[in-house]
Amino acid sequence: MSSIENPQRRLLLQATAASLAALELGLNALPAHASAPPAALTAAPRNLTPLPPIKQIDAGVLNIGYIDTGPVNGKPVLLLHGWPYDIYSFADVIPRLTRAGFRVLVPWLRGYGSTTFLSADTPRNGQQAALAVDAIAFLDALDIKQAVIGGFDWGARTANILAALWPQRCKGLVPVSGYLIGSQQANKKPLPPAAELAWWYQFYFATERGEAGYREHTDAFAKLIWRTASPQWRFSDAEFARSAQALHNADHVAITLHNYRWRLGIVSGEHRFDALEQQLAKAPVITVPTITLEGDANGAPHPDPASYAGKFSGRYQHRTATGGIGHNLPQEAPAFFAQALIDIARA
Repeated sequence: MSSIENPQRRLLLQATAASLAALELGLNALPAHASAPPAALTAAPRNLTPLPPIKQIDAGVLNIGYIDTGPVNGKPVLLLHGWPYDIYSFADVIPRLTRAGFRVLVPWLRGYGSTTFLSADTPRNGQQAALAVDAIAFLDALDIKQAVIGGFDWGARTANILAALWPQRCKGLVPVSGYLIGSQQANKKPLPPAAELAWWYQFYFATERGEAGYREHTDAFAKLIWRTASPQWRFSDAEFARSAQALHNADHVAITLHNYRWRLGIVSGEHRFDALEQQLAKAPVITVPTITLEGDANGAPHPDPASYAGKFSGRYQHRTATGGIGHNLPQEAPAFFAQALIDIARA
């Protein structure tokens, strides 16, 4: 789920006047703060939209399973999923973007679906910088110089990082839950008890019992997170089952555990990412055009939009999807998510 980084911890409790002022900057002629249109735009689809064929490509330390669909010469859009979700979160976003003329790229993250490591010796590392470098390697492998980037959960954090550290690669940004970059140092500060409770699974994963439990009950665990993170989303068993298959990747448990343990500072990352993590620990401002999104019924830990508006110094807008939209916003409100990507691409 979204990170518990220290800047967000503080700002969850108290929005600053500077952030509120930044929120009013707006994006071109668009209003600075917008809500979703009526429920027809945000209702989750009942039918299961199939995905385009899965392709494979060597990129960095991975062989990545991905979707590449739409006009070959269309503007590229990179979509990044989170935990414990997968590329099916974008199943109903993809056709909306391709119909609008975009080339859509959707990779499975390390530890998901058909994405595998090229070497058994590569650390099964889930730290934030590793996921970001994977995304850059993926774009490089496809010879894509710049893309509009959107994501949620882990994917939103990765999108943030690409926009912050490689702004030349990011034409526009659409992250659900806003600014999620953090650091191990920031995570050392404890939260109030009620806020810590929301992160129960992170502490569970820090234990041997949690490792054994997640390995044994991966599907049931993921379904519980889906329900608590999106309490008003009535997804079907079939919707869950098609995504749960991606969690059966041989490296999934190791990547998940390392991600959350790394955040708490109880495991180390790879030294090759130290310089990147040092930059991220400074909570860099994002300069590319951005539309941040949030659901009005997000049951997962997430910052208040007013708290992070000041982290975006370029053209900026925040939009809230109404009608009981939870954490998995692209799947619950695909038209809403797709429209933000289209708008930021044309800004």
